[in-house]
Amino acid sequence: MLTVASAASAAYIVAALLFILALDGLSRHETAKVGNNFGIAGMTVALAATIALAIDRHISSLGLVLLICAMLAGAAIGLWRARVVEMTGMPELIALLHSFVGLAAVLVGWNGYLQVEHDPGGAEARSLDAMSTLGIHHAEVFIGVFVGAVTFTGSVIAYLKLSARINSKPLVLPGKNLLNLGALAVFVALTVWFVIDPQLWLLIVVTVVALLLGLHLVASIGGGDMPVVVSMLNSYSGWAAAASGFLLENDLLIVTGALVGSSGAYLSYIMCKAMNRSFLSVIAGGFGIEAGPAGEEDLGEHREITADGVADLLSQARSVVIAPGYGMAVAQAQYGVAELTKALRDKGVDVRFAIHPVAGRLPGHMNVLLAEAKVPYDIVLEMDEINDDLADTDVVLVIGANDTVNPAAAEDPGSPIAGMPVLRVWEAGNVIVLKRSMASGYAGVQNPLFFRDNTQMLFGDAKDQVASVISDLR
Repeated sequence: MLTVASAASAAYIVAALLFILALDGLSRHETAKVGNNFGIAGMTVALAATIALAIDRHISSLGLVLLICAMLAGAAIGLWRARVVEMTGMPELIALLHSFVGLAAVLVGWNGYLQVEHDPGGAEARSLDAMSTLGIHHAEVFIGVFVGAVTFTGSVIAYLKLSARINSKPLVLPGKNLLNLGALAVFVALTVWFVIDPQLWLLIVVTVVALLLGLHLVASIGGGDMPVVVSMLNSYSGWAAAASGFLLENDLLIVTGALVGSSGAYLSYIMCKAMNRSFLSVIAGGFGIEAGPAGEEDLGEHREITADGVADLLSQARSVVIAPGYGMAVAQAQYGVAELTKALRDKGVDVRFAIHPVAGRLPGHMNVLLAEAKVPYDIVLEMDEINDDLADTDVVLVIGANDTVNPAAAEDPGSPIAGMPVLRVWEAGNVIVLKRSMASGYAGVQNPLFFRDNTQMLFGDAKDQVASVISDLR
């Protein structure tokens, strides 16, 4: 006989498969919309099964009302934020959403403690003791609270940095690595103690330690490395969700958390390779430290150019590469860039885009912007695909990018971004940089590219300047 519990378990399996299909669809531009729909369908199935299971377990009328109200409120807030958020605000929004997952894991862990460890004579504690799994429950509570608390405060600090509410420079405390390692050692020791003797004060201590560790891990990371941090926090939030799944005996949470955790970790690994960073140092919060003073030396004078001068260069070029950055997103210039691309291609100019793995402040940020503006995806190339072609390019148009095109990364061992692979745009015949001013990028590093003999600066709002170039080109 089919019961509600068995039907819910089957629904959870269906939802898990839909989430897997969603990840597969989102991995390619052509199937991204279908993948997103799979994700929506999976979450709908999961929520419906959860409500049915709650009713079957005789949840009180008040509890059911609270559950439905919470879901409706969450859906309303989510729809509202999705409608009003700008693409430039996506990185900090995602970081903030990660903090909710971490906080939820902490609350689930504390609830698990209050239901079992705090009430050893209760039915749940006796049931776990009879199955000889009470010790496992102790570990699940402790580890879930720790991972969730680290994710919570780390994500809050990432949100504050990305939204420029606090300084993006790394916090460098004396013995920072020892502080991180010490916190981890304390966590391991307290976990063993809690499994043997689950006392309330131990859970309080590990919660405080984890909150401080999450704060310090992300605060000690510099602004130029924040895209990797967002990806890593995504992974942390997945593991926090998986820990909650073990506590709640919910297979879907375990599977979904593992998917998010492992995919986030792998993406972080790929990004670390792209930035020449150590993956282990990311986990330990040990990168992003300033290597030394940058931008102190006299780099000479920069040269400026007008919009009609840029139009002349572009009209005479055989090949043009456009390297976008976060500044393009801020100016919302992607539609003008798409129009410029079409105008140049209509004139027979070979136009391609060069996308650095961490362009913007979120993995894939530039790709989404260009797809939104209907730029043909076959001319949008990753750094490794186009870097060797830049030396044979007539004009490179750098729009709002800074750190990702900085030659100091390849030529200055003392630079904070030394060793980070960058787009070698300075090898092209001519480089035009669209910026509002000569200010340094998000990493706070001066860019020698701006003073090269083959570089000219076009100052002003990128959206307005691109429109002027299109007008002069026509």
